Amino acid sequence: MLLNKLCKLSTSIKPSILPKYSKNCNGYVFSIINRRYTSGDSVDLVVIGSGPGGYVAAIKAAQLGLNTVCVEKNSTLGGTCLNVGCIPSKALLNNSHYYHMAHSGELNSRGVEVGNVKLNLEVLMKTKNNAVTALTGGIAHLFKSNKITLAKGHGKIKDPNTVTVLKEDGSSDDIRTKNILIATGSEVTPFPGIEIDEETVVSSTGALKLSKVPEKMIVIGAGVIGLELGSVWSRLGAQVTAVEFMPTIGGIGIDSEISKQFQKILTKQGLVFKLGTKVINANKSDGKIFVDVENAKDPSKKETLGCDVLLVSVGRRPYTYNLGLEENNIEKDAKGRIPVNSRFQTVVPNIFAIGDCIHGPMLAHKAEDEGIVCVEGITGAPVHIDYNCVPSVIYTHPEVAWVGKSEEDLKNEGIDYKIGKFPFAANSRAKTNNDTDGLIKVLADKATDKLLGCHLIGPGVGELVNEAVLAMEYGASCEDIARVCHAHPTCSEALREANLAAYFGKAINFG
Repeated sequence: MLLNKLCKLSTSIKPSILPKYSKNCNGYVFSIINRRYTSGDSVDLVVIGSGPGGYVAAIKAAQLGLNTVCVEKNSTLGGTCLNVGCIPSKALLNNSHYYHMAHSGELNSRGVEVGNVKLNLEVLMKTKNNAVTALTGGIAHLFKSNKITLAKGHGKIKDPNTVTVLKEDGSSDDIRTKNILIATGSEVTPFPGIEIDEETVVSSTGALKLSKVPEKMIVIGAGVIGLELGSVWSRLGAQVTAVEFMPTIGGIGIDSEISKQFQKILTKQGLVFKLGTKVINANKSDGKIFVDVENAKDPSKKETLGCDVLLVSVGRRPYTYNLGLEENNIEKDAKGRIPVNSRFQTVVPNIFAIGDCIHGPMLAHKAEDEGIVCVEGITGAPVHIDYNCVPSVIYTHPEVAWVGKSEEDLKNEGIDYKIGKFPFAANSRAKTNNDTDGLIKVLADKATDKLLGCHLIGPGVGELVNEAVLAMEYGASCEDIARVCHAHPTCSEALREANLAAYFGKAINFG
């Protein structure tokens, strides 16, 4: 009965994505039962790391019939993203925005009168922790339901067919395997000369669990993580100053026009920016932290800034040490990343790597996609990811999102382009929500009208950008998007109007 059902389902599945060591039905192969690993067995795949890339890859592998083991050194699953990254930071961003609306009087201006607003930081943190616990526990449930074996410990590659699991008690186990997938992610990049104690000098991890709101906070770095966490504590009452070596905020890939608009909005919200500024060192004295900075172009212009909490947010680096790479002749590049080919193979053909520990943006969804297509490739399917169609989002308020080429990219590449813009101030839904900061900017090929990039700042654009991603994946033109009926009133109409402006030269509701 089960075999017949699987045979019927198989008609809609390409043979190349299925494992080639099981029963055959109508020319398609299927692994009917996912087997659990027991000591002494040889498995099909060992995944090292259970972050977004690793756990998704393990689940996909199990769904395709591979006998899969996932090795995780931490006490909970989910990696940085679920435990001390994407998930807890978004909980704080959301809840701090609610507090800000009530405390700043914004709700009063909307006719919702609120008095005696108080911040209960302990409860706010508890809601964050509850979300993390639920989601990490959810991965454990998915592992169980997909019959994935979890091996607790640090995974180290002994040889191309053996992963050693180094346990906390000093013991170890060897797992024999046909394939190995490295999905070890990344870690906080340290700042030379500044020691992080996660109490007053914190990384992103410490910034997610402060026990009280600091009076003054200095953030080293005005990239995605620094802006998100700086925004959280600013909304909760801290005076936040972001010190950034570059002349713009938002990090790599953000369109310069959007970056400037972003900076204006955050400045209006109370954040202070010192751009083009280099941090020299930081010292503690009398319960305060003093940060020495200088102008990046003119070192004679120096200044000392004081704060209660210093957040060091200068990026992340691949977690690629003590994995047995060198012992297996797998060399790392200058940035500590593992070189791979288009199928995510290292120089050892049955050892693969994905996510933050290889090239490309350090994004959870990028790692997830790589995990899925890598595992499909292991079972024989074609492997393809268009990295130009991987979106980026900054989850402040307003949100910032983009996909594809920026205007600077197109200029540097000598591509003739046209622009379509539409402000949220002219969007009816944004107007009714009294949430009108920002705009949508689309970039298209001047000759073909093909959408090349989309850059958004405004309400909920982290969701809205995915319409542009889908359009780009299918090679849509601005006219294609402009002629698609969008529900009214919605913020998505702003995207349609921007594409109208790009194709027809003028939007309907603005001009």
